Amino acid sequence: MKKLFFLLIVFVAVTFILVSCNSNYTVGKKKGYFKIDFPEKKYQLFNQPGYPYSFEYPVYARIIKDTTFFEDKPENPWWINVDIPQFAGRIYISYKTITSRNKLDSLVADAFKMAYKQHVTISTGITDSVMKTPNGIEGIYFSLAGNTATANQFFLTDSTKNFLRGALYFNATPNADSLGIVNDFLKQDIKHLINTLKWK
Repeated sequence: MKKLFFLLIVFVAVTFILVSCNSNYTVGKKKGYFKIDFPEKKYQLFNQPGYPYSFEYPVYARIIKDTTFFEDKPENPWWINVDIPQFAGRIYISYKTITSRNKLDSLVADAFKMAYKQHVTISTGITDSVMKTPNGIEGIYFSLAGNTATANQFFLTDSTKNFLRGALYFNATPNADSLGIVNDFLKQDIKHLINTLKWK
């Protein structure tokens, strides 16, 4: 009887182990992000009277006149923001006329300072690339890697009269992983804006 009881216990234990091995189990979920549905790429013309420039921008964006610059008024009335509400993004566009007071070398130095000095401690890499647009306008494009407040900045100039600077920011905590795909999508729009820019 003891032997039969012992075999019964062994049988139940073995059966329990075998059934346990075939049961479903859960592994920790992989880190992921929300799926993003991107709109179709279509563009419209910004060509307002009185502005010294024109360009094409996405139909899913809107132009808003910039009314503040760090609590002050913008230097001139031609500063605008290209808002992309779907992605909580904004391309800040500032324009300056090159004069004896606003010398080209100072404007270029300021653009490099905005890209490098303010982000060098956070960025894991900064690349600046020389550009020349189909309209013959030259400038520099800054690509910043890492958890920076902005991953895309640029400036464009004709070296004699016009100087325009742009930077894309998001109304979100900087995170290169989660914002990377949106940055890449909007970078195409920035490049389109750059390549369609014309001085008046």
